[in-house]
Amino acid sequence: MNDDTGGGTGKSGESGVPKWQRNRPGLVLLTSHWLSRLGLVLAITATSTWLFFLPSEVQGHVENPYKGVVIYLILPFVLFTGFALTVAGIVLGRRNIRERLEAGVVDRKTALHRLIVFLVITIGANLLIGTQLTYRAVVYMETPQFCGAACHVMRPEYVGHRDSNHASVVCAECHIAPTAGGWIDAKMNGTRQLWQVLTNSYPRPIPSALESDRLVPSKDTCEHCHWTEKIFATRLRVIPNYNSDEQNSASYNVLMMLVGGSKMQGIHHAHFSGGFEIRYATSDANRQTIPWVERRDTRTGETKTYLAKGSTAEQARSGGLPKYAMQCVDCHNRPTHDFSPPDRAVNVALALGQLQADLPFIKKQALEVLQANYSSSADAAQKIPAAIESYYKQNYSQVYAQRRADVQTAGQAILAIYNRNVFPDLKVTWGTYPNNLGHTDSTGCFRCHDGSHTTADGKDTISQDCGSCHQLLAMQDPSPEVLKTLGLWDRIEALKGR
Repeated sequence: MNDDTGGGTGKSGESGVPKWQRNRPGLVLLTSHWLSRLGLVLAITATSTWLFFLPSEVQGHVENPYKGVVIYLILPFVLFTGFALTVAGIVLGRRNIRERLEAGVVDRKTALHRLIVFLVITIGANLLIGTQLTYRAVVYMETPQFCGAACHVMRPEYVGHRDSNHASVVCAECHIAPTAGGWIDAKMNGTRQLWQVLTNSYPRPIPSALESDRLVPSKDTCEHCHWTEKIFATRLRVIPNYNSDEQNSASYNVLMMLVGGSKMQGIHHAHFSGGFEIRYATSDANRQTIPWVERRDTRTGETKTYLAKGSTAEQARSGGLPKYAMQCVDCHNRPTHDFSPPDRAVNVALALGQLQADLPFIKKQALEVLQANYSSSADAAQKIPAAIESYYKQNYSQVYAQRRADVQTAGQAILAIYNRNVFPDLKVTWGTYPNNLGHTDSTGCFRCHDGSHTTADGKDTISQDCGSCHQLLAMQDPSPEVLKTLGLWDRIEALKGR
């Protein structure tokens, strides 16, 4: 019986193959050629991954910039590449399939079964493996381990981040603006940095965000957590100091910092949240020299311009000096990646009991070995502990005999200070990255509050009055009474025994 519809024997013509099989190879084309199969894998991978991210998109979660790269750039590229390969495979495999159908090597039912098995395996593999790997890759790209540890040149920043108050904040939240333009800029910059690393042409040391003018405005980062309009505070600071004498004599500075806010007089009130807008010009890339400052009262519209001694308004206008609107990070320029000077680092280690203050001259010896030159971190790891041990062997043999473990612990603690702040291979050393918060370790506040910034008529000067920012409750006091009154003295002393 001859039936074109497939009934009976389903024979048609001399080939003995049903007409619908000869003229309509159908779904079998999708898996007939290796290009088609590869295209289907790519298309299904892209679709499955997009479906995996769909719930967070619908719920309106804050965008991860790396996630945006995957969803809006990588997945569409993979999807359309898959479609193109599938079509190419169909075109290239059409003749081969027609010949196989006519020869009876494969039929529609077999082809359909094969396609279903192929789709089930591919989709299942994507759901179990592909999407998980993509998700984990996106999450990993947010981590400090990826940004710092995986990228050798960022190791100093990574080490600083681990030891900061923002250690739980991922890099992308502060260093990439939360907009499409933000992550595009970040990816362009990252591509440039990758090329520099591959060609070993990156600068040493790596410029700070301020110096390279790649700083994300603080309104897009800091102010997401720190609401400037609501800041209303003072802060007690206890600063330990140890002399370089045999007893490592301790004393303390105690300051009441007048942080202030939108309603309370103080640092933030005068610089930002009290209704003032400040602009400044700098003559150096890292913004440490500021010859021109402009302060505008937003309530009255009054504007005052201050010039450093030896500067003129014409120089500021025509000299091509870059001007910036003041924001949080102009003072808090190392909120996460702070590098301590050696004296401060050793003082803190002694105050916390990481170094034993009853080891003779430990402060002096620590400063000497920390400020010596070492060719590499490995060189420092060998020489610093050895130098400390050798000093006590030669000069305090009895102390060394009785407290050898404390001496060795001190050597390792001093080495840890060095490794936290100095990276010889990247030319990062003491003072490479100044901290503008304060004025003891770097110029900091005195960039403007130096007593020389005055108005053109000389009637107004940017104040250098200490009481504007803090009240001195104790200075170089070995036993501050104020700490005893506040019930803090015993707790501070207990830290030394840790």
